[in-house]
Amino acid sequence: MNIKTSAAAGTLESSDAYVMVEPSDTLEIAIESVVYNQYADQIRAGIEQVLDQLGVKTGRISINDKGAVDCVIQARVETAIKRAGGEG
Repeated sequence: MNIKTSAAAGTLESSDAYVMVEPSDTLEIAIESVVYNQYADQIRAGIEQVLDQLGVKTGRISINDKGAVDCVIQARVETAIKRAGGEG
């Protein structure tokens, strides 16, 4: 799946995550999280799992996590990507 346009999903509320995706020639993942020091690797692994499942090879993915659980982050990433690819 290609990221064709900019799209977002989520909120900046506590226990949620705001995900922004944009087209790019390379794959870039930027994570800002209130629990970054403890869970950065786990958050990144979950994001990469969603990208692999959707076949995303390029794009800029920015996550502002406010303490969301893994499944919420993954759902927000999937929703933003599908919106940016014209499927949502």
